[in-house]
Amino acid sequence: MIDEQDVSRGYSGVSTFARLAGHNWRITNWAFFRFGGGLGKTVDVITGGAGFIGSHLCRALVERGRKVRVIDNFSSGKAENLLSLRQEQSNEFEIFECDIRDSKQLGKLFSGVDTVYHLAARTSVQKSVEDPVDCNSVNVEGTLKVLVAARDNGIRKVIFSSSTAVYGDSEELPKQETMKVRPISPYAVSKYVGECYCRVFSETYGLSVLALRYFNVFGPRQDSASDYAAVIPRFIASISAGKRPIIFGDGEQSRDFIYVKDVVSANLLAAHSDVRYESLNIGSGESFSLKQLVETLNGVLGEHLEPIHEAARPGEVRHSEADISWAGQSIGFRPEISLQEGLLRTVDWFRKMSVDSPNFGAAV
Repeated sequence: MIDEQDVSRGYSGVSTFARLAGHNWRITNWAFFRFGGGLGKTVDVITGGAGFIGSHLCRALVERGRKVRVIDNFSSGKAENLLSLRQEQSNEFEIFECDIRDSKQLGKLFSGVDTVYHLAARTSVQKSVEDPVDCNSVNVEGTLKVLVAARDNGIRKVIFSSSTAVYGDSEELPKQETMKVRPISPYAVSKYVGECYCRVFSETYGLSVLALRYFNVFGPRQDSASDYAAVIPRFIASISAGKRPIIFGDGEQSRDFIYVKDVVSANLLAAHSDVRYESLNIGSGESFSLKQLVETLNGVLGEHLEPIHEAARPGEVRHSEADISWAGQSIGFRPEISLQEGLLRTVDWFRKMSVDSPNFGAAV
């Protein structure tokens, strides 16, 4: 059981969450924001649960009758990503403001937990190039501490969010899990080291861990305002504002884009599989150039804006396409949402957000 007084020491989660969410909710004596009761029931943990993918996963788990404990330090996660779920399912999940490098608090928050979905990370390749020490601290040290807390609390399953970046700039396509990894950015190195720790904890301590190598995930709630924003929300925000989208490089570089709902499905399948350790590709199995992406988005948005080309950025791979056959055999993964359908859904969300919040995406 979690000692409320002990865990609350040193936290400012409630005030931070209420401030970020723009709501004046009553603050309890706890120094983190707790939704509802039920700490005595078995729960799942999502580190980084206020983030883009994590918030979608949180909703999926709650809708399946699971109790969810979100751990996030709000360095990039957003409180508003969970507001609608809080209003609908206030008794089914709780939020703790915590850094995954805080071993003492992780040990308490992992008590009574069934599955840990570890998504918390520094996710920007460019930011990792600029500050590799911070990337290593969060993605390597943080992941190690998550695994230690999982081991010490007898967690049934850990699902680690890894990345296609581990393959580096190999020209071999599609990317298969048996390929030699060749990370070319600090971010990619950190994710591969995380996978290595997952394998060691599985083989040495018997911890059941699956690493999911995400390809280019997109969908609603993905940030478009950051300098490190992913390409699809950045393009949508630019084209919607009547601005020519910026492509770093010649635009012939290709990506395997996968809709966030399919990534959530992969996590759920992995958590309920009998596989004890694997690294699995999670993508659509198709690739599209950035030029093709701009053309498709122009069609969806009813525009005809030509991209602006700027110098390619260091650390970014040239081509990416997933071979997802092993994920299909191992956990039954099959993506369901096409790029076209996913873009339509994502654009609809951006339009709704623009109506509800006129300044949404204004920084792009």
